[in-house]
Amino acid sequence: MAEPTPRKSERLDSIAQERFTYFKKEEFEVDWEKVSEGKFSRVYKVKLKLWREECAIKTFITSSDYRNMLQVSKIGKIKFKYLMTIYGLCKDSSAAVMEYMSRGSLDNLLTTHALMWPKKFQMIHEVTMGMNFLHSMKPPLLHLNLKLSNILLDDHLHVKISDFGIIKWDDSSSKMAFIEHLAARGNISYVPPETFSQNPEPPTSKYDVYSFAIVMWEILTQKRPYCGMNMTEILIRVTSGKRPNVEKVPDDKPRECEEMIGIMQRCWRQDSSERPAFSETVWMTEALSEALKLPDKIPDREMKKRSHKIEKSLSALQRGDSNDIPDGHSDKDIVSYLKHKDFETFKNVLKKEHVSMLFKDNNSLLHHAVASGNTESVRLVLNHGASVNCQSANGYTPLVVALLKKFHEICGLLVECGADVNLAERDLWTPLHFASQSGDDRAVRLLLDAKATANAKDKDGWTPLHLAAQNGHENVVRHLLSRLSSVDEQEEQSGRTALHTACEYGHLRIAKILLAKGADPNRTDNAQATALHLATEQGHFRVARLLVTSAADVKCKDKRSYSALHFAALRGCTGICRLLLSHGEDADVMTWQKWTPMHLAALKGHSETLLVLEENGGSVDAQGEGGWTPLHLACHHRHDEVVSVLINAGANPNMAEDGGWTPLHLACHNSSFANVLLLIAGHANVNVQNNSKDTPLHLAVQSSSVPIVKALLMNNADKDIVNCKGYSPLDVAQQSNNEEMMQLLQH
Repeated sequence: MAEPTPRKSERLDSIAQERFTYFKKEEFEVDWEKVSEGKFSRVYKVKLKLWREECAIKTFITSSDYRNMLQVSKIGKIKFKYLMTIYGLCKDSSAAVMEYMSRGSLDNLLTTHALMWPKKFQMIHEVTMGMNFLHSMKPPLLHLNLKLSNILLDDHLHVKISDFGIIKWDDSSSKMAFIEHLAARGNISYVPPETFSQNPEPPTSKYDVYSFAIVMWEILTQKRPYCGMNMTEILIRVTSGKRPNVEKVPDDKPRECEEMIGIMQRCWRQDSSERPAFSETVWMTEALSEALKLPDKIPDREMKKRSHKIEKSLSALQRGDSNDIPDGHSDKDIVSYLKHKDFETFKNVLKKEHVSMLFKDNNSLLHHAVASGNTESVRLVLNHGASVNCQSANGYTPLVVALLKKFHEICGLLVECGADVNLAERDLWTPLHFASQSGDDRAVRLLLDAKATANAKDKDGWTPLHLAAQNGHENVVRHLLSRLSSVDEQEEQSGRTALHTACEYGHLRIAKILLAKGADPNRTDNAQATALHLATEQGHFRVARLLVTSAADVKCKDKRSYSALHFAALRGCTGICRLLLSHGEDADVMTWQKWTPMHLAALKGHSETLLVLEENGGSVDAQGEGGWTPLHLACHHRHDEVVSVLINAGANPNMAEDGGWTPLHLACHNSSFANVLLLIAGHANVNVQNNSKDTPLHLAVQSSSVPIVKALLMNNADKDIVNCKGYSPLDVAQQSNNEEMMQLLQH
């Protein structure tokens, strides 16, 4: 039988455990493509020979920047979703080796792309996530260099903050020298007013909060702050309390934008003590981003496996480490006899005083005797007066050690000698918890016959039945049920019953046993989810069918208003969708955000599931949060096959979401040539304008997609339509200096 997995995950990030990496120049391919160049650094795209992975190499012109990057990079190899990952350093070139960000910086994107409001809110929130992480470090790591050019973007326009820790406050330098250093980097617009004061105090975390406020303004307006002003003019404005004009935020802003502007204004307050910390703004921006978010992902519940722990102290006990013995004892080899299975010598040298000795982690000689597996040695130690219920530092009794080792004869001996079958360790796991989790039905019978409490709860409210149901131990479940009056006991953290747990992990036979014993198939957990929700979410068709035929309510919704059908569509479980629809579920059932199963299937690219939903009356044009249809979602996520299915099923390609974007706008914005062709073939309007008056052609030019521009022009796209800024597609091409695009549009 396999060893039980650790109850508490001890896995650490493997990268964080590695030593810091230094690369040599010859470890990279010879072709270094320059991506950007500034006064203080150059960035190249290179390929690492060993990994066959594209990386970015940032070469530093000043030695101080390189030294600062070296210091920051070594702090546990900082790794966080919204921070640029630094793989190591290249001494040969005074450079940092980092992950390559294909979409460049936010500085460039805001000048070339018209962003939708949900994406703007998402970016603002992601910046707060990254900054909150830096400020949460011990000690806090100040950025002091937060600006658009240091906010980079991945393929899906998610944010990663770079260059943190490069700017350092030097106690030996003056504030003016510090300001001049910042001005040389083009940072002056992001510097808070207190920096210009005569106060010699170094910057605090509120420095970064002010810089973030300016970044917020730039994202919301897609404009430059203090445009046309020199350093002195900016300094005068900032120190007098003036800030960038809030009226520059476009008029088509959603109502949530007023709250976002309020956060921004708090963050740039003159008095730094009145600015909120990132630990506060991260919650506020999250709420606004959730309210307006693009449906990039529907959050799934996390499966958390509960299994027992074998702690380090028990591992040492099982090894019988000789250094467990206290120094100075005349019989210090007493445990080594057990370790080497020299039980005869152990018997001859054992004295009464040995049994009261405590070894490493408070393990007693009885613990060691039990771990040796020799019943006679255990009996001998007990006869010398050992306490049968002594506990180690982690609360393990000799009985627990015997259970973990599955020494059944020793378990019986300990119980006969008065072992407390209900004595719990520090997490309140009783011996029955351990035996139930490992599936040791013989030990479970022994403990129950010795009056073990069948429904004992650990510190999180888990009973032995929960553990047996989770791990698929059918015989243990049967033994426990014979001693239980209720099968619907709920654990405290999530409020789940044993039936919830068995169904989530797909244990069909255990689910049958529990239902036969009267388990309620419609009992909800703390998230108002039923066993059917959990089985469906994990794709367990046979379990879902059992629940439905056992009177589970297919229409029951959790607290996010998700029904089982939503989860089946999200996962692409077409069989479960058919099952639920055939038992009365509505194909157009909505969540509180107005997402239908059709939306979720389109979101994840499940074309077969879409067809089943449509056959059962699902609407292909249902509008969810923000007015998005399934076709919008499929185009946004570039699911070509789903777009084809929806068009063939009669989806309207000209429906606009709340910002006026049609699916064709999204396909052009995402450079999805195949979807553009499908939409045009489905009679999409190539000259439709969104709320910013951009046509699909404007967006295709912004995305520099020559094939899409050609396709639009061949289908009578009007080159002369201007957007709300008065720009034609040709003007957009000229702004980005795209000569190929200009030639196309001038013909």
